[in-house]
Amino acid sequence: MGYDASNPMNDRITDIGPRDFKEFLPPVILRNFGMWLYHDILEPGVLVHVAESGEKVFTVRVGGARVMSVSHIREICEIADKHCDGYVRWTTRNNVEFMVEDEAKLKPLIADLESRKFDGGSHKFPKGGTGAGLTNIVHTQGWLHCHTAALDASGIVKAVMDELFDDFQQMRFPAHVRISLACCLNMCGAVHCSDIAILGIHRKPPMVDHENLANMCEIPLAVAACPTGAIKATTTDGKKSVVVNDDKCMYCGNCFTMCPSMPLADAEGSGVAILVGGKLSNRISAPMFSKVVVPFIPNEPPRWPQTVAVIKQILYAYADDAKKYERLGDWAARIGWERFFEKTGLQFTAHLIDDYRFAYTTWRTSTQFKF
Repeated sequence: MGYDASNPMNDRITDIGPRDFKEFLPPVILRNFGMWLYHDILEPGVLVHVAESGEKVFTVRVGGARVMSVSHIREICEIADKHCDGYVRWTTRNNVEFMVEDEAKLKPLIADLESRKFDGGSHKFPKGGTGAGLTNIVHTQGWLHCHTAALDASGIVKAVMDELFDDFQQMRFPAHVRISLACCLNMCGAVHCSDIAILGIHRKPPMVDHENLANMCEIPLAVAACPTGAIKATTTDGKKSVVVNDDKCMYCGNCFTMCPSMPLADAEGSGVAILVGGKLSNRISAPMFSKVVVPFIPNEPPRWPQTVAVIKQILYAYADDAKKYERLGDWAARIGWERFFEKTGLQFTAHLIDDYRFAYTTWRTSTQFKF
């Protein structure tokens, strides 16, 4: 039977698409859905939400990872079954939240989480990531799964968070700090609007495998994939292939997505750029895009020491000098970017001059309109 607009639930097929999210909410949240008065942070990593009815829900936030083993996920489910009636949730920044309705269950839950460690002694479920502190890093796939990656996402995130672990468990910054990572400039991470952003960049055009390209690729697709029109069809040694205009290439890797005979990753040309000052919030100031402050750092697996050192320089200079509630971009805007480079000890180069102005008049980023 066709769709009946006057009776949309008639003969409705319900096994297509995701199930209703309300099926997965803890009962206390479902009972008070849309009727919450306020929330408070009891200690780093522990929140309480209070509803109009007077009911409360206590949340313990712990650091997670974007890529988890099955055994680790099973352990999370075991904890949820033991303390939270089987309910657990993941945040958009790869944190895991356990929720209890009864305050008497809070301390046993925290004790259980803190007691679980890996064989090497590190915490499986470190508590933190709330308030005016550092939360988990949202990141892309990196070398593990992405074909255009200029760096390894999980590797850098692990190296950075190992160094900043204490800051994840405390709330000592002027405001909350968001760090993100995207493994290439296609940016399926949130690097355009984060306090500190780690961006993988390529600096060399794709290498063309003329020998095999015609057999492995649809040449029209490879040509059409380029956003700058830098690729055109050609014939090389009697074989159909493509040629790349290096001056037009923006090193995005779209061609490699369409054609595996045009790899982009290069040991010398691919590396890390650092951006700072972005945010989505309208609080205090309008949303801001991140700005490049370090144009290139070479890839240094497995621990990326230069990248980690630069992030710590920026973060701790901000922590020492910013005013309360001031996000990193607000701090830089107040003291001026010249002072920012002085205080962080970063080198300013001509690559960092922002001379693009077209979007200023064509795209609104805020409800804070100025006339």
